[in-house]
Amino acid sequence: MPALQPTAASPNLAEVLRLPPWLNKRRTLTATTHQTSQSLKSRGLHSVCHEAKCPNLAECYSRKTVTFLLMGDTCTRGCRFCHIKTRRTGLPLNPEEPRKIAQAARELGLKHIVLTSVARDDLPDEGAEHFAACVKACRMLVPEARVEVLTPDFHGQAAHLQKFCTTPPDIFNHNLETVERLQPTVRHRATYVTSLQTLRLAKQLMPSVITKSGVMVGLGESNTELETCFKDLREGGVDILTLGQYLRPSKKHLPVRRFVPLAEFDTLKQTALS
Repeated sequence: MPALQPTAASPNLAEVLRLPPWLNKRRTLTATTHQTSQSLKSRGLHSVCHEAKCPNLAECYSRKTVTFLLMGDTCTRGCRFCHIKTRRTGLPLNPEEPRKIAQAARELGLKHIVLTSVARDDLPDEGAEHFAACVKACRMLVPEARVEVLTPDFHGQAAHLQKFCTTPPDIFNHNLETVERLQPTVRHRATYVTSLQTLRLAKQLMPSVITKSGVMVGLGESNTELETCFKDLREGGVDILTLGQYLRPSKKHLPVRRFVPLAEFDTLKQTALS
């Protein structure tokens, strides 16, 4: 596999990159897409699919697949890869949100419920208790479904993570996002060490829960850096790793340095599994 060497930081070069054939998709809106969207809108709920401008939204909604976005649509951090709007103080928490999310999940017939959230550094527990309440509501109303949480780092605080222990999710996910060298450029007020600590603590506090993390490629990372990242995650007890191509949500965000061919993803998979 060709080395994923860092590309020179040339905005002009980055601007001319075009989506390769394997990333060009035709977006098809269906009645099911509308139904999924309405199930959220009618309850005043948000999805990361919509707020983060995910290009797969139409495809996922058409399959009644959705990732709920908790605690509003405004994040207190401003990561340079993410399209979600930001400000220092988020919206007031809605005490009805846990129930409404569980109702939407039941209405859509979800067998795997994914809950994520904006970062809420403005709250004393960074929203951990509200997050846990949403897990509990889903357990009560849709007991047959698996529940996966994709959380902020909670600054690696065990006291916040302990709030998940009473009604633990099936999967605890926190994304590392990128290799250590690129963290200051890609993420705002988040660090490589803190994210690894969060994942390690989650496994220690909830040993029976599957832990998971995700890393983007195409930001200028190298093979060696990725392999180090994989090892660090595994040493932290992470069970599942997802790898995805970074796609630029707007010209205000970080440029794509490289589109990684599909064959290279297969090689990265084998490296990670080893």
